[in-house]
Amino acid sequence: MSKTSSVPRNRVSRLARLGGLAGGIAGGMIAEGVRHLSRGNLPSPSDLVLTPANAHRVAEQLANLRGAAMKLGQLLSMDSGALLPPELTAILGRLRADARPMPMSQLVGVLGSSWGSDWEKGFRRFSFTPLAAASIGQVHSAVTKDGRRLALKVQYPGIRESIDSDVDNVATLLRVTRLLPRELELAPLLEEAKRQLHQEADYLKEAGHLKRFGLLLADAPAFLLPAVDEEHTRADILAMTHLEGESAEALVGADQPTRDRVAALLLELVFRELFEFGLIQTDPNFANFLYHRQSAQLGLLDFGATRSLSDAVTHGYRRLLVAALQEDRQAMAESAQGMGYFREAIHADQREAVIDLFMQVTEPARFQGHYDFGSSDLPLRIRDAGLALSFEQGYWHTPPADVLFIHRKLAGLYLLAARLRARVDVRSILERFVTT
Repeated sequence: MSKTSSVPRNRVSRLARLGGLAGGIAGGMIAEGVRHLSRGNLPSPSDLVLTPANAHRVAEQLANLRGAAMKLGQLLSMDSGALLPPELTAILGRLRADARPMPMSQLVGVLGSSWGSDWEKGFRRFSFTPLAAASIGQVHSAVTKDGRRLALKVQYPGIRESIDSDVDNVATLLRVTRLLPRELELAPLLEEAKRQLHQEADYLKEAGHLKRFGLLLADAPAFLLPAVDEEHTRADILAMTHLEGESAEALVGADQPTRDRVAALLLELVFRELFEFGLIQTDPNFANFLYHRQSAQLGLLDFGATRSLSDAVTHGYRRLLVAALQEDRQAMAESAQGMGYFREAIHADQREAVIDLFMQVTEPARFQGHYDFGSSDLPLRIRDAGLALSFEQGYWHTPPADVLFIHRKLAGLYLLAARLRARVDVRSILERFVTT
């Protein structure tokens, strides 16, 4: 966290950064083309664009911009990761862990404008070194005058005002440099990205989501949520009680029962979100789950990316998963059709390929007994099937936004379960929510 960089605040400076990035990519393409031709090779466009140097340029500049520019790269890497070229997925995937904190001068400016010039008088201790930095803000620890330990999420300056222009500019950059496939239906994804990012940048709304989840999970002592500190929460600062613990990902060395329990808890939680709450936290970043070894509780963080789900989505997923458990392909197709998975012009073979993909995605839920995520190659098979469907069979369709974000959460939990080498009876958990 020692490397800081100032966050560009206005649209002109942010656009200039992206213009410089486009120029750098173009220059890199020319240089790469010369290298190929000098060796007697005729390079393809992807050979020229998806080079290590260009990968570094994209990740470096989006990480410097933060905000919507960085977040869009993160969303594309997770939401479309199974349908993008592996090289681009790797480029964008770097953004999930490559945020840089803002310098002290910008931080102090945000704190002063939110709390007033004498804000330090309200704290016994304030750590200017952030605990974490992300696309929209960074987190600091502090102790109030009356001894309460807080985690303070501080938003980067100018982020809210730059969301719409950032999303449009980055999308244009990725298009003109051919870093995205031409077939990808960007328009609905971009509009949804803007809406979601405006919501994530509203810290008062996030505080409301945090309180609501606290009530919904009051009957689940295995989970621990921070409490909102109303006194210090502002539009640009979300103040919460500080949770102790280690990232769930760090449990790779824990005993098997602990790893199994953590994965099972998170899968049960996502089914409760889908089928009981109608409210889902859609960001599966591993750092959002903290495990406290002494209490064996799982802490839940970051409720900015929370979505309300309609009854139609909830009922549609219930029908789809029940059909999957019964391995009823016709019922799965009808449920998927009703949820907007298929466009009208889909061919029969494409339709069957999509159902094949669903069958693979639901493999853990259809398995009788404890599914071994650690020994499964399921993520690779899903990726390969998605690529074949998109590139070989020519079917590229962006499903509704709710579906994309639900997939984002499920895919992240699958990856975490695989990282933990967890064994979970997913079927028995799911059946409690979808069968009566």
